[in-house]
This record gives sequence, structure tokens and C-alpha cells, in this order.
Amino acid sequence: MTRPLGMSGLRRTTALPALAASSALLLAGCGSGGGGSTSAEGVPLVKAGQLTTCTHLPYPPFQFEKDGKVVGFDVAVIDLVAEDLGVEQQIVDKSFETIKTGADLNARTCDVAAAGMTITDERRKNLAFSVPYFDATQALLARKGVKAGSIEDLRKQKLKVGSQSSTTGEEYARSHGIDSKSFESSDAELNGLRTGQVDVIIQDYPVVRNWLKDPANAEKFELSANLDTGEQYGFAVRKQGGEKLLKRIDAAIREAKKDGTYQKLYEKWIGPMPKGAAAS
Repeated sequence: MTRPLGMSGLRRTTALPALAASSALLLAGCGSGGGGSTSAEGVPLVKAGQLTTCTHLPYPPFQFEKDGKVVGFDVAVIDLVAEDLGVEQQIVDKSFETIKTGADLNARTCDVAAAGMTITDERRKNLAFSVPYFDATQALLARKGVKAGSIEDLRKQKLKVGSQSSTTGEEYARSHGIDSKSFESSDAELNGLRTGQVDVIIQDYPVVRNWLKDPANAEKFELSANLDTGEQYGFAVRKQGGEKLLKRIDAAIREAKKDGTYQKLYEKWIGPMPKGAAAS
């Protein structure tokens, strides 16, 4: 089911203590406001006692709701930063468009953006990115029986292609001559494939892999191609005023890779970790 934006209510999520994760809260569709006048460990924060994170739900396995809790790989990694600062993570569900343009961060809706977001030169104009924390590729998910082994196949057969709005997957498809149908969320995109609105969709490989864990999806759809686009994910903060927090985020990522926590989180939420994925 597609999760609507602007959902009200407050939900607490508790990650596994063994993975050094703290509590997380979901504040859907509302911002904290303020001017970042509070701080933790010398790091300015939007609201006292919490590290406020903007994300776009759902985007499994990076951030999604399970049993009334917001969980996922991104959530777990940012929990490490919150723990280091001695605060709790609070998650605000926002549009990916306002996340990637820096609008939410600049409006002090949140301190950090964690949304499975690829680092690009265009986004660097509005955001300050952390060191990369995840190597990503794009994938094509097609209805069984549809030949979609490459971008060229999509063009030649004039297949109906779906993509998630404002993502690098959508940009990749359109830069290769594919006039893809745009969907607001990953769930809406998958539903477009289910209902026959499109023949194939382009989405980040880990997301596609997570979908195919569901037998109902695996019965109807198949991974038809893996597209190595050289993408890397990064967390983002404000370009002006986010420097201290960015240093703590970078330090948390590097320490997690060094002490084995990153690998534990990767295997829990993503799957077997490729060789070299934990390199600093």
C-alpha cells in the first residue's frame, strides 16, 4: 500500500541495542521549526534533545515502516550519530523533492537528510554531503515475459517504463531517451507495475532486491537488468551551519566501518556485503 504524505501521529521505533542504535520517532508531515539555537556536544540542532532527520517514506530497505516503527539501514546508521551526540533520532516524512533541493534543511525542518540519496554535482549546489556510505546501482524490474535486458530493449520495443519522481533513476532513464511515467514514491511505482500502468520500472537495485523477497512479487516480476551507474549515497546537511554535524556524521560512518558495526547493519538490512563495501 502506498503511504500518503502528511500522515499525522507520533510513533517510537527502537533499534537493536547490539547494533548500538538509539530510539527513533516519526513526526509525519510536520516540521520542528526553530533556528537551530539548541545544541548537543557543541553541535547546533533544530530541537533540544533530538537529531531531526528528513526522509521520504517508504524506501525499503533504507527507511520504511514495520509493525508501526520506522526502521531500515539509513535509520540505523543515523541512530549511531544520535547516540554519539547523546540524543534521540526523530524522523520527519517529507517529499523527496524538498529534501534533495535543501528546502527542508534550510527551513530548519530537520538537521540531516537521510533518504537513500545519491550524491550528485547538482545536489551539491544546495546540500553539504557526508562521505559516501553506500555504493548503489540501478535495476530494471519487469513483468515476467517482458524482454527488458537493457535500456536499448526499452527503446526498441517502446515499452512503458515507470520511475520514481525526482530520482537519479528517473534522470538516468530520461537521459537515455526513455519518456518514463513518474510516480511519487517507490510504493506507487511498484503498484504501477502491478496494475499494468507500466511494463518495467527502474529503481535502485537494493530496493528491487527487497521487493523480490516477497513471494507475491517474485511470482509476477523479475530483475531483468542491473545498470552500474557509479552512484554513491550520502547523508546531507545545510551548506551554511551544518559543518559541525557533518563532521560527526563522517566520523560515525568511518568508525562503524572500522569496528564492524557497518557490516552488521549492512547484512541485517541489505544482505551479504560485497567485497570492499566497507572500505574507508
